[in-house]
Amino acid sequence: MDASPPIPVTILTGFLGAGKTTLLNRILTAPHGKKLAVIENEFGEVSVDNQLVIQSEEELFEMNNGCICCSVRGDLIRVLGRLMKRKNRLDGVIIETTGLADPGPVAQTFFTDDEMRANFRIDGIVTVVDAKHVVQHFDDAPEVRKQIAFADVMILNKSDLVSAGELDALEAKVRGMNAAARIERATNCDVPLDRVLDLGGFDLSRAHELDPKFLEPSYPFEWAGAYPLPAGTHELVIGHVDDDHDHADCDHDHEHGHHHHHDEDELDVVVMPILSTAQDVVDAARDIAVVSFSDWENRVNEGETLTPGTTLQRLLLNDGNGRYKLEIPTAGTYLVFEGCGHHPLHVPVAGENVKPVWQQDYEHTHSHDEEVSSVGITHPGDLDPQRLNDWISRLLQTKGNDIYRSKGVLSVKGTPKRLVFQGVHMLFDAKFDREWGPADQRTNTLVFIGKDLDRTALTEGFKACLA
Repeated sequence: MDASPPIPVTILTGFLGAGKTTLLNRILTAPHGKKLAVIENEFGEVSVDNQLVIQSEEELFEMNNGCICCSVRGDLIRVLGRLMKRKNRLDGVIIETTGLADPGPVAQTFFTDDEMRANFRIDGIVTVVDAKHVVQHFDDAPEVRKQIAFADVMILNKSDLVSAGELDALEAKVRGMNAAARIERATNCDVPLDRVLDLGGFDLSRAHELDPKFLEPSYPFEWAGAYPLPAGTHELVIGHVDDDHDHADCDHDHEHGHHHHHDEDELDVVVMPILSTAQDVVDAARDIAVVSFSDWENRVNEGETLTPGTTLQRLLLNDGNGRYKLEIPTAGTYLVFEGCGHHPLHVPVAGENVKPVWQQDYEHTHSHDEEVSSVGITHPGDLDPQRLNDWISRLLQTKGNDIYRSKGVLSVKGTPKRLVFQGVHMLFDAKFDREWGPADQRTNTLVFIGKDLDRTALTEGFKACLA
């Protein structure tokens, strides 16, 4: 057995635009002498944050295909597993979550997985709070309250943008939400690193008080059912595609009471053979499915064939309905894990629906505001600086309340340097940083995160700025 003490993990969280990446860059460039690994997760449709993090000797791992507290927790475990196999021991791991993450399920990973618990320990949860804008989101973004509630340290960032009275009122409010956390006031996250690292401050008992289900795992799927199927090609039917079909025969007609925001015209499933429905067999299949749901998917159009295995199958639906071919090589019992969202599922054989011989709902406690979405723009070419400035200014003045976060790395005509753009609501900042490298493609990457976003208008507005 390895007698080395567990590696400390810092979870860095905070709502969109609070300043997490600013704090991360401070940590990466400070002379602390620590060997750190950084795991970064972002909500945006295209990857920008990796371009905003200052290049350093630290190892940087990206997880961009979902929210770390939901669909990519399997990715998190996989990356941490790679870090455990390093020859040179790490001094710490920093996990920067997406601005829409609930830190509870992320922290939960280190208590519910035996290998993670043996090799890592949570040093603390650091929550960056946007002193200027956070009040706008207390009621419409439940993640904000959860991020504050779980914090060991709260950094009231952008303190220079509010009055002393407003800052005092905000501190009193967040202290009422979490009296145990230490509160730091900051501008550009200028907090001494000994206030955010080596805290030894995560309190499991307090986490359990905040969420009595803290140690109960949540899953990236909501339902599983075991179907006895003969060998051959069958039909997998999603939704109510036939008016004359007797849906009373379908046992998979339950209400979850909790939903994760996925496209209603897509459904993720994993279909795998099992030897029996004994609890230990089902539990082993469940753990495999968790990893499968975090991996790359195989997209299946209506009418196409899916074959059982451990691959995540993304069924492309039409108004919530679809028919697919299910190739069963050997007669036996097949376990279907269905992703988040309620979709009646049928497997007709010889004119009758096969009913599941075993089924179970799985808890998926975290949900995002379904109105919050992202629009990503990736486009080559140089931008006209005056047109770009006019468009961004006009856009944020008229739509700034709905645009929670905007960020990008842009190529501007006439300069060899990258233009880094950062915006929160109607406030934005743009400055040139390093030069484009010889191997770099001068490609513009821009992300907007907010509600009621008009993808077409944003894309056309951007293209109008091209030189």
